[in-house]
Amino acid sequence: MHLIPRELDKLTIAHLGLLAQRRLSRGIRLNHAEAAALISSVLHELIRDGHYAVADLMSLGRSILGRRHVLPSVWFTLRQLQVEGTFPTGTYLVTVQHPIAGEEGDLAKALYGSGLPVPPSDPFPSSDPADYDEEKAPGAIVLLKGKDGKPVPITLNEGRNRRCLEVTNCGSRPIQVGSHYHFIETNPKLLFNRIHSYGYRLDKPAGASVRFEPGEKKVVNLVEIGGHKIIQGGNWIAPGKVDPGNIKEIEDRLRSKGFCYDDKPVTLPVPEPCVMEREKYCEMFGPTEGDLVRLGLTNLWVEVERDYRKTKYYGDECNFGGGKTIRDGMGQTSNGSSGGEKGYTCADTVITNALIIDHSGIFKADIGIKDGKISGIGRAGNPDTMNDIDDGIIIGANTDVIAGENKIVTAGGIDTHIHFLDPGQVMEGLCNGLTTFLGGGTGPSTGSNATTCTPGPENIKRMIQACDDLPVNIGITGKGNNSFAEGLEEQILAGAVGLKIHEDWGATPAVIRQCLAVCDKYDVQCMIHTDTMNESGFVDQTLEAIGDRVIHTYHTEGAGGGHAPDIIRVVEHSNVLPASTNPTRPYTLNTVDEHLDMVMVAHHLSKEISEDVSFAESRIRAETIAAEDVLHDKGAISIMSSDSQAMGRVGEVILRTWHTAHKMNEQEGQLPEDREKYPHDVRVNNYRVKRYVSKYTINPAIAQGMSHLIGSVETGKVADLVIWSPSSFGTKPLQVLKSGMIAVSLGGDPNGSIPTIEPMIMRPQFATHVPRTSIMFVSQASKEKVEKEYGLKKTIEAVKHCRTVDTKQIQPTPKPDPVPLSKKHMKHNSEMPKMEVDPETFTVRADGEVCDVAPATALPLTQDYYIF
Repeated sequence: MHLIPRELDKLTIAHLGLLAQRRLSRGIRLNHAEAAALISSVLHELIRDGHYAVADLMSLGRSILGRRHVLPSVWFTLRQLQVEGTFPTGTYLVTVQHPIAGEEGDLAKALYGSGLPVPPSDPFPSSDPADYDEEKAPGAIVLLKGKDGKPVPITLNEGRNRRCLEVTNCGSRPIQVGSHYHFIETNPKLLFNRIHSYGYRLDKPAGASVRFEPGEKKVVNLVEIGGHKIIQGGNWIAPGKVDPGNIKEIEDRLRSKGFCYDDKPVTLPVPEPCVMEREKYCEMFGPTEGDLVRLGLTNLWVEVERDYRKTKYYGDECNFGGGKTIRDGMGQTSNGSSGGEKGYTCADTVITNALIIDHSGIFKADIGIKDGKISGIGRAGNPDTMNDIDDGIIIGANTDVIAGENKIVTAGGIDTHIHFLDPGQVMEGLCNGLTTFLGGGTGPSTGSNATTCTPGPENIKRMIQACDDLPVNIGITGKGNNSFAEGLEEQILAGAVGLKIHEDWGATPAVIRQCLAVCDKYDVQCMIHTDTMNESGFVDQTLEAIGDRVIHTYHTEGAGGGHAPDIIRVVEHSNVLPASTNPTRPYTLNTVDEHLDMVMVAHHLSKEISEDVSFAESRIRAETIAAEDVLHDKGAISIMSSDSQAMGRVGEVILRTWHTAHKMNEQEGQLPEDREKYPHDVRVNNYRVKRYVSKYTINPAIAQGMSHLIGSVETGKVADLVIWSPSSFGTKPLQVLKSGMIAVSLGGDPNGSIPTIEPMIMRPQFATHVPRTSIMFVSQASKEKVEKEYGLKKTIEAVKHCRTVDTKQIQPTPKPDPVPLSKKHMKHNSEMPKMEVDPETFTVRADGEVCDVAPATALPLTQDYYIF
């Protein structure tokens, strides 16, 4: 066959395209991936037929599927499709704009090459116009409106001096000038009073431009440059700080270089400030302060709380591309270097105009990255020409740019319940927004299938070494089941970041007391999966053994394991950091039915043994699963995790977090915090969104002693960042960064002429080949040994403050008293209601109120996004 990689890559299109044709033929409306694959596959077949030119296929591609053949979301998201194929004249690009162009499409074309019969149109009802309202779009944006009901316009460069100039193109070719080009430095064939433009640029939206055709005369508005008012680059006509004392020298230079120069006095009036329609601003730079953004297809909307551009003024936004802002001497300083030996210290990478969703807020900013860490959050650019540029986000020749316009940035997700059974979990997790794995196991051993324990120093060492090339941060947990200290301590000294107590190894009070004592001694976390069988006692005896020491409880509801039926009571205790695993998130009509077989397989049970079946059945209670929804929404359960391949799905930690938030908003409405702050709009869920994003970012980082390095979008932290399209938020990211370097990204055919050629797939990128972009977390007691003896390429860091919090800020004394880590330190998830569980009916009450919700019958981030 002698195939090459691009041919194998395109087989993905053929396979999915045929699958989509089969589904279409039986009356199933297609989702985005299916529709894109079907159209791409048909185009490839038509290319192979050899009868069509590129222009023919660009038109034909718009007539294959109609709105009635696809889910409503597809009309919003599938706006362009690009394929390449081998024509009789070679390989060429076919671009189809708005592939879902009409209502009807053509089923015969859609099924071309499949061999399937063309079905009648009856299975496909006519589309409902209401489904295509702009606010129904995934990732929709609603702009801030004024009292007149119209979007509030954006005034650019407020408070700056302005001038008007008449400009004529005396050249024989068009001349186009960008917004931030120093106007005095423009093409020699532009005729105008150049001295009048000294220290000024076009008063246009950042990145916009003015075009002068040959012989054309135009009046342009100029605005004074900002910052230190230093001109660099261009034609080197007026370099240096703007100073009237330089005018004579500049005039001489203009004449000596033959620049067109009209020295007649300018009599044009001072222009009014440039005002930009809010719609246009949003298209170019994304939503700004006061605008609303819908998260995917959920019912969750967020309001932009703050825009660092609006804080001072709009008008110096940074954007990259032809004629855009980030060019030498404009938005990019000429006076900078990577190390700052001369001039400014410049960032390595800048993410521009991003909407950041974090526990700390929902705000718009540029993000600077330096040496793998976030160096600044605020306003990026060139301090020589722009006001209020943050020191950590200065753009220079050493700076790369990632466009964040109309994108959402979150901190990388942290999964603290990983069974290390298969290295393939890493790429699945990474492509779904997880950047940190904490857990245990040695591969698919019987013990590891059930417990997140890597038992013993040798196994710990080998697993740390085995994970060295995996492109995520890693923390390995040892087995905490030992009522004597020695076997526990040697695991921590070998590199374990914590110890896991699991009932399958015996979660007795003696084990709990000893494990916690060792964890206290070495400042590592203790995780626990309690005693479902109540063999050594009930939940009360476990709580008595724990005492007032901090502990992280896995699957706190109990379906994943724990005291039946009332382990959920632990959420009322301040020293318990409670988590969920994702199969029970949220409670749906299918949740209970899938769980029995999960338990039997994961915990090595037999359906032939009645006691094993009873053990499994005792875990699965609709009442406590429903209560788990309520407690998450109240902020009483602080953390979300997976339980990967051992009753959990590693790629769905983030997805199921937002499923839960959506479901609770649908059934319960706004949280009290949101009702109080946003009484004008019941859609706004900022507090709920901050509560839920905290569950897989900052809170697991705090619980596991990692929050000094990861867990939030914060200056000084490692730049593990996830970039989302608002339309697919919570499902499939666009890019994931590890230490500021792209680890995985949505990308097209590597042979493509441009990077957007189908198939568009999440693909590993260069950061996956640089182990130092990820961290191997170890205990402080083992750090020196691991560094010297294990031969790792990963960055090695110690966990800290697993038992007590950093008190430097809250107790600024030379030797502050230690403050135990507790649930009150969980961001937006620190509620501790008084809990009651009826042991017979399983009814759960929090502060006297029954915790009960109906199972969801449908959720939004499901069949619109996934093909299986």
